[in-house]
Amino acid sequence: MTALQQEQSFNAISQPGEFTELDRFMFESWGYLIIPDVLTADRSKACLDASIRLHEKAGTSGWAQVGRGFESEQVLDDLIDHPAVLPKIRALYGDRFILQSAWCTKQPAFGGVGGWHQDGSGAYDFKQLGYPIPLLQLRASYLLTDQSLPGMGNMEMIPGSHRAQAPLPADIRRDKSDLPIGHVVCATAGSVLLFHNAVWHRTYKHDHDYDRYTAHYIYSPPWVRFSDRFANDKAYLARTTPVRRYLAGEFERPDAPFGAGYPTAFED
Repeated sequence: MTALQQEQSFNAISQPGEFTELDRFMFESWGYLIIPDVLTADRSKACLDASIRLHEKAGTSGWAQVGRGFESEQVLDDLIDHPAVLPKIRALYGDRFILQSAWCTKQPAFGGVGGWHQDGSGAYDFKQLGYPIPLLQLRASYLLTDQSLPGMGNMEMIPGSHRAQAPLPADIRRDKSDLPIGHVVCATAGSVLLFHNAVWHRTYKHDHDYDRYTAHYIYSPPWVRFSDRFANDKAYLARTTPVRRYLAGEFERPDAPFGAGYPTAFED
């Protein structure tokens, strides 16, 4: 078996749509799933073009991310409740959750590795909430450029690290060191990486002469504050669908912020 075949065989591969019993076992064991070929080549290219427009409009340089692109780019709005991914999010959260943020991320050509980290809030470390760290940010990452081989700006994950009671050593984090248990996720453009906020991960190196783009959609319980916006754009709310308005957090809340009575927009 070649190194590439070994890499491709070491994947928590799921299928679009239903969250199966095997999906749950893999997600609970590793903290992430890979859903290949969610977007067609044409749709993936359209989302890539939209992401490039967002970064050009924002005037970004180097590694950068631009939020709330769904408000101005229809193809990115269509990813919010994509039928290949939404059933898995509902299976993990139930029917009451919001889109906390959406980021179009660019890694520049010939970009180096990023730093190891867990997702969370800079204001409050999620590990202070308890063990295991709860699922507060479920990330669906749409790969918009090919990452089918290592060295293409892939995500590198540490499988099962969302359950680790020991911290990642400080020197590993400081030096951005490689790890023998790191898993470089290899998948084609249009695939989705779905992962738990507590999985240790980083951006892997990018050895090619074009920028790498990924569209990240982060889903949270309904009481979590937005992280890519202070409020939703009114024009966007007027033209989008009822389900997406709900996921944007625009619904009538109960009397108490943590009380019962949160509505749901989903009908089965």
